[in-house]
Amino acid sequence: MIDALEMDALWEDFHRAVNMTSQELAAWLRVRDADESAEPLPEQAGGPTGQDVLAILQKRRTDLTEDDVRVMYGVVDTVAEQADAGGGPEAEETLRRHRLMTIGHDPLRP
Repeated sequence: MIDALEMDALWEDFHRAVNMTSQELAAWLRVRDADESAEPLPEQAGGPTGQDVLAILQKRRTDLTEDDVRVMYGVVDTVAEQADAGGGPEAEETLRRHRLMTIGHDPLRP
């Protein structure tokens, strides 16, 4: 596990990168996975990383596991990389936004 100072920094970076609430993320994952005939069960909506982010948002810092820490680093890195990749055609930007929203980051938010 990482030391307390590194955990503090990661916790802050993660919550800065994940700018959607757990309720917003859960709703987005359900809507994104819904089709014409059915909506998935809440615990089955979204990909594994989206579900991991949702679980982390519902935890206290002291309850984080090593897997949670790995997910948090991955999300922070992904959001940072994607923030630099903007500026494409509108359809590409919409896809990029939707991909980021599956891990809890809405790039249209300040």
